[in-house]
Formats: sequence, structure tokens, C-alpha cells
Amino acid sequence: MSNRVAFVTGSSRGIGRAIALSLCREGFYIVVASPEIENNELVAGEIRAGGGEAMTLNLDIGSQESVKEGFGQVLRAMGRVDVLVNNAGITRDGLAMRMKPADWELVLKINLTGAFFAAQQALPGMMKNRWGRIVNMASVVGQAGSPGQANYVASKAALIGLTKALAQEMGSRGITVNAVAPGYIETDMTRVLPEAVKQKYLASIPLGRAGTIADVANAVKFLVSDDASYITGHVLAVNGGMYM
Repeated sequence: MSNRVAFVTGSSRGIGRAIALSLCREGFYIVVASPEIENNELVAGEIRAGGGEAMTLNLDIGSQESVKEGFGQVLRAMGRVDVLVNNAGITRDGLAMRMKPADWELVLKINLTGAFFAAQQALPGMMKNRWGRIVNMASVVGQAGSPGQANYVASKAALIGLTKALAQEMGSRGITVNAVAPGYIETDMTRVLPEAVKQKYLASIPLGRAGTIADVANAVKFLVSDDASYITGHVLAVNGGMYM
């Protein structure tokens, strides 16, 4: 597997970083792609320090030009992209009634349209090689809804729909397309939540704990492996039973 290339968007920190480090341990060459240039270099440094191989990419996932150029760079350097993990995502929370059009559009552009642009760039090479894995990072809220997050919920629910459409289009080419839907995960984003909110979340989780970024990375690692070759169009919930 050592010559397989994994392109991970939003991999400068958090869940994306954990996925990049996890896949490098499986022998993948990692493309660390995000607009956070310094953080990209730090993650690539960690990968190399652990004996892995990586390149960094200053990627604006919301820009079709940036995505096209980024994939061009990777293909020139490596000749292939075998795995695409669409992990980049943002939130701009607010009640739907008062949500600014710019906040709606930005979240949809980054979380949904960006993932589509990346898939469009990755698929031709995967089709040629008759092997590929795409994993889209959805969310429990894309399945269950969440007040004050209409834009984020819509983007994640749509990402699940996109996953199923691509899975049906690409199955005959040896390409699987799946989604991972994390629940309440301990990240920088959730650490700043008020204690009362955290307790409310924990009360709704049968396993009684928050998830870790490793829990999410392990799910992605499984879906891109040969062990998951007969799984496509699936949404793998990593939520401790929070939503079933």
C-alpha cells in the first residue's frame, strides 16, 4: 500500500490532522491540504518525524481554481490520488430567521461545494486506476438536525446525499464513496462550549462519554482500507449512540 496517496482536506488540525497521522501510519503518502500554511508544515513535519511521507498544499477548498491547481500539483508530484478525505468544514451558527445570506453561502460553499470540487478532481485518476476511496465528513446533525445551525445541518445532510449519488455512479469502477458522521467529539471547537451544554450532550450519549478524534480517524482508516472494499454509499455514525 505504500505507494497509495491520500489527499486530506482541512488536515492542519483537529480531526483532519488525526486522520492524516493515522493514514500515514498505514503507509499512505499524505497530502496535507488547508489554507493554514504554517500548520500544514507542522503536520507534515510530524508525519516525516514518524517515518512517513507528506507534501503540503495551500488549499482554498471553496475555490474551484484553487482545488484544480492543488490537484494538478499533487498529480505532477505523485502521479496519482488514491484516497480523498473531504474533511474541511466550517460553522457560522445563528438562528435561521436571522441568518445572513453570506453565512449561509459560505458554509455551503466550504462544506458541500468544496467537497464536490475535490471529488471531481480526484475521480478521473481513480477511474483510470479502477481503485479509489472517497470519505466525506458528515455529522450527526446532518442526520438529526440542530437548532441554530441551519446552514451547517443543510451542508452535512447534502453531503450524505452527494455520497450516495457518487457511490452509485462510481461503483462499477472499483471506487467506494462513504461518509463518516461524528457525534460529540472532543476538539478545540467543542472544548469552548459552556459546561451546561457539554453536560446536556453527554446525557444524550448512551456510551456516556465524548468521542475522541482517534475514534473518528479509526473509522476513516477502516473505510479507506481493503477490508472495506464491499462497503459503499454508507454513513458510518461515530457518535456513541447519540443518534440511531
